[in-house]
Amino acid sequence: MSEKEKDELMIDCCLLAGKLMIESGAETYRVEDTMSRMASTRNMAHVNSYVTPTGIFFSAGNEKQTRVIRINSRTTDLEKIALMNLLSRKLSAGELTLDEVFAELQTISKTNYMFPVSVQVLAAAVASACFLILFGGGWGDLPSAFIAGGAGLAIQLLIHEKTQVKFFSEFIASMLIGVLAMLSVGLGFGTDLDVIIIGSVMPLVPGLLLTNAVRDLMAGNFIAGLSKGAEALLTAFAIGAGIGLILSL
Repeated sequence: MSEKEKDELMIDCCLLAGKLMIESGAETYRVEDTMSRMASTRNMAHVNSYVTPTGIFFSAGNEKQTRVIRINSRTTDLEKIALMNLLSRKLSAGELTLDEVFAELQTISKTNYMFPVSVQVLAAAVASACFLILFGGGWGDLPSAFIAGGAGLAIQLLIHEKTQVKFFSEFIASMLIGVLAMLSVGLGFGTDLDVIIIGSVMPLVPGLLLTNAVRDLMAGNFIAGLSKGAEALLTAFAIGAGIGLILSL
């Protein structure tokens, strides 16, 4: 493989690694730093990257074309982010060759590290019950929050898979949570409607997204920070609108 081909392969590695990290919910500064560190192993001068939640611009110098890659979907997958960090460290330390890194990146790209849907729903149900207790709810309301929280995440995942419209799925999920909470109170299975609803919607709240938005703003990545903040705000609005609609009926 010629030096030019190796440089092109390194650019492909940097773009693929950045794409996987953004899709997995990594912070903008972490993506840019990882890409720069990987490129430095080829002694590429004047490397610049510009990362947004919807795309990556990468330049390896004046002699090479600027490359752009589109980001179509984003979720939270800390396992992939950890694997990206590990790969970049091994490449920087000389423990892996460029071909090996690219092969590993392709494997990671094709592998689904997310837990099964049943495990995610169970975790959401348990988290909802724990949040209910945390917010001062009674033990008698715990089953109501458990069921509503699990059902809410289940319908959110199902609708998002069918429609690929994030805010619509969260709106419908919050409506279902409101209905289940009102039914549990109306049938005498629960007592505190407000706490049941608050505990049940917590698995839908975009906590990591909001945290990354603030972190990016503090790091000076204003476009990425504002776009992530707007996404978090719209998600919160969708959740609030769904609950508000049910309570107003």
